[in-house]
Amino acid sequence: MPLGLYISIPFCRTKCSYCNFASDVFGRAVFQNYVDRVCSDLDKARAHQMNAWFDAIADSVYLGGGTPTVLDIEQLEQIFVTIRQDFGLRPDAEITVECAPGTLTTAMIDVLQRSGVNRVSLGVQSFVDIEAASVGRLHKRTNVLDDITRLRAAGISNINIDLIAGLPHQTATSWNLSLQDTIAAGVPHVSVYMLEVDQDSRLGRELIAGGTKYHAHFVPDEDLIADLYETAREQLGAAGISQYEISNFACPGRESKHNLKYWTRQPYLGFGVDAHSMLPSSTDGMDAVRLSTPDSLEQYLAGAQLKPTAINRRAALEETFFLGLRLNRGMDLRTVEAEFGKAAIVEFGEAINQLRADGLIEFHGDVVRLTPTGRLLSNEVFERFISLEPGNKDCDMEKIGT
Repeated sequence: MPLGLYISIPFCRTKCSYCNFASDVFGRAVFQNYVDRVCSDLDKARAHQMNAWFDAIADSVYLGGGTPTVLDIEQLEQIFVTIRQDFGLRPDAEITVECAPGTLTTAMIDVLQRSGVNRVSLGVQSFVDIEAASVGRLHKRTNVLDDITRLRAAGISNINIDLIAGLPHQTATSWNLSLQDTIAAGVPHVSVYMLEVDQDSRLGRELIAGGTKYHAHFVPDEDLIADLYETAREQLGAAGISQYEISNFACPGRESKHNLKYWTRQPYLGFGVDAHSMLPSSTDGMDAVRLSTPDSLEQYLAGAQLKPTAINRRAALEETFFLGLRLNRGMDLRTVEAEFGKAAIVEFGEAINQLRADGLIEFHGDVVRLTPTGRLLSNEVFERFISLEPGNKDCDMEKIGT
């Protein structure tokens, strides 16, 4: 089965207040050392040393971050040249680069085109300038629209727009403006995330503390955020951009090939800071091995080794449930039974019946899916499928595939 390749670029022009990823603002002097290290790891592809195996053929490549387009064009070219030297890319490979609006110079678009990039993900978050500025975004609405026009002129029409429901100053009216601009832009893919409140971001910490820094006192309440998400589902769906995963919407045939690998447990390799991999295990009795790199740039550049986590059959079954349920198409229990045995379905029978009684999942024949309420409360659903046994506690849903 072909791989997905993920390359982490943890550099930003500014650190957004809501961001809980392992990215930050660094001096440009470190960029080349980082690119060299990533390319060295691509050359070595050391996964075989971690009781895993893979075929060095890829049908998706994803450069994420951070903001990959803050790199010099020569550095981006170096990464793409190394990928093509070390891995065979299928002719129909999906090649995605995340971009911050306003960073796409003419020279940058040219290098993306030359490198075979055929999909761009724009971190818009909001088309309302005051909302974008309140969390540290440097672009304006006009930058986004200009970027989309120039990308299309260069032949890159497979474009995703990221939006966040729950930004400071956001209202139902302003959210409608962002949705209307998104739909009018005619992009084939949209990702809609509800603002995460946790200790891993400055805004999250301020919200938890009840403070006012980072415009925290202007963040909508949970009920309004849920309403904004539902409004997005309705308006995007009506425009032909249908939901296919909890946070992702696409026109027919434009679903993210790369991200689908995460949710369907296909093999992928990650390179760079805080990158994760999942590969079939070569160890008897194990289903897969997950690999992770450090989330510290300093540790990564110092040569820290990959951290392996063996996935046994029980853990693989749990992953199959909580990842598969993210997809609107749901999970066919007969397919699960064929792979893991009838006892696997019986084992989760009580949890499944309770979730159904709670209105969080529903059945369509043998297929089980999240209900609209279940999507809003998805983490509560997924927790029902996570074992509390020692050895499975390291399975972090938010980290898988990032």
